[in-house]
This record gives sequence, C-alpha cells and structure tokens, in this order.
Amino acid sequence: MREPRFGRLVTAMITPFDEKRELDLVRTGEFADRLVTGGTDSIIVCGTTGESPTVFYPQKIEVIKAVVEAVDGRVPVIANVGDNCTADTVDFARDVEPLGVDGFMCVVPYYNKPPQEGLYQHFKTIAESTELPIILYNIPSRCVINMTAETTLRLARDCENIVAVKEASGDIEQVKAIIAGALEDFDVYSGDDSFTYELMQAGGTGVISTISNVAPARMKEIVVACAEGRWNDAKELNDKLLPLMNGLFETTNPILVKEALKLDGFPVGGVRLPLIDATPEQSAQLEATMREVGVL
Repeated sequence: MREPRFGRLVTAMITPFDEKRELDLVRTGEFADRLVTGGTDSIIVCGTTGESPTVFYPQKIEVIKAVVEAVDGRVPVIANVGDNCTADTVDFARDVEPLGVDGFMCVVPYYNKPPQEGLYQHFKTIAESTELPIILYNIPSRCVINMTAETTLRLARDCENIVAVKEASGDIEQVKAIIAGALEDFDVYSGDDSFTYELMQAGGTGVISTISNVAPARMKEIVVACAEGRWNDAKELNDKLLPLMNGLFETTNPILVKEALKLDGFPVGGVRLPLIDATPEQSAQLEATMREVGVL
C-alpha cells in the first residue's frame, strides 16, 4: 500500500488547560512532543477532542502556534478550522495558514443543516481560498446531517486540495462507496477508533484517533498491521484495545480522555463547561479498563 501524506495514525489532540481552565501552552508543547515520540504520524489541533467549541478563535491561534513550535517539523500539523459559517471558516483559515501548519480539517456545518449542494458549495469555497490540503470531516452524530458518498467524491474530484475525509458516519457501505469511487491518492480515515479495523479491511487509510492521546503506540501497532495485511495480528491487537476504545466514550469526549491522562500520570487539566469532569465512579471504571487492556 502507498504511504499516505498524513500517515495512518493521526491524533486528534486534546487541549491542555491549567487549574483555572485557561490554556496551558507549556503543557500543550510537552503533550505534542509526547504524541510524536509515541508514534503518531500527524496531529490535528483544535478538533472535537481539542474542545473546539469552547476554545475561541484567538485561543486556537495560540494552541496552534504552540504545537507547531513543539513539533518542529517532525510530523505534519493539521489545524481544524471548520465552522458552520463558510465566510468565518475562510477568514480563520487565512489567519492560520501563515502559522506553519501542513493542512486543514473542516467539519460538515452543524446546526444550520445545509442540503448536499450547500455542503458542496461550502467546502468548494473553502478549498478555493487556500492551497493547503484539506481533510473533510463527516460526523452525523454531532452535525445532524450526513455528507453522502456522492458529495464527498464530487468534492474530491473537483477540488485538487481536498485530499482526505474523516468518516465518522459508521456506515461501512458509505465508506466502501467512497473508497471505490475516489482517486488512488484520496485518503479515507476512520473517525472512530473502534471502526478502524473494519475500515482498513475495506481499503481505508487509517484513523484520526482519540485513543492515541492515551495509547499512541498501541494504536499505531494496529494500523501498521492492517496496512501490512497482517489481519490476524491486527484483529488480536484491536480486540485487546477495544475495551478502552469504547470505554473512553462512556460519556462525552474528551472528558474521559483527559481523565485517562491524569490516571496515567500526565495531567492536562479538566474540560470547559458545558462539559464536566469525570465523576469518581467514571474514573474508577476507566482505571479498571485501562488496567484490563494493559495501558496502566
């Protein structure tokens, strides 16, 4: 299999906060370095796992700067610039582009529920405003609407810098349709860790991962085994880690990801309202799961 431009394990990085829930930029740099040394192929900054709804545009700029500086060219840094307003997304992308990022991720517009033609025009407008590569992000559970395979393929065909999609629809038939219809150099990533094995069996690229904040080396083993066609090894590795993949989503992401890092001795602060920190019961269950899979 060819080597994708952003690799096979892309980490959707958390955003560290201090005890007052303000940005902790020193910890941000330390954590970015931890991900690189742990084996991630690329880092996405200020995505859902990075609490993008409550990290405002000026703060996103500071986080992106800190990650780019810490990574220092060792792996690509991809900035999530997506919003549900096309003009705001274009403006923010233009602000971020000079910071040294290697690409953008843009989510399907949420809340305003555009039709498929609206999605096409939205992403095409963004793509025409930049020369950087763009990853589309389809997540119906958060955005209410699903971007169809037809719309994804139309964008991939018409916009040469739309190079990948993060598919979190959970619909394997949709994923297969995208893989079958896309050009060879268009990458299809799983948006759910637990869906990665199935997606890569269908010919997908890898995963934009949540669990790799906690266990990057373990998730890297899975995607490498899949890429090499060692399906029995990959399934065994996947099954061993699956309880934690699912356990991190027992409540809203990234509540338990941050709790897991605290349990692992690398605290990155809590979450911002309206999210709330893990309860003692959730923490105890998470610790048990982490021990079960061998992360603790």
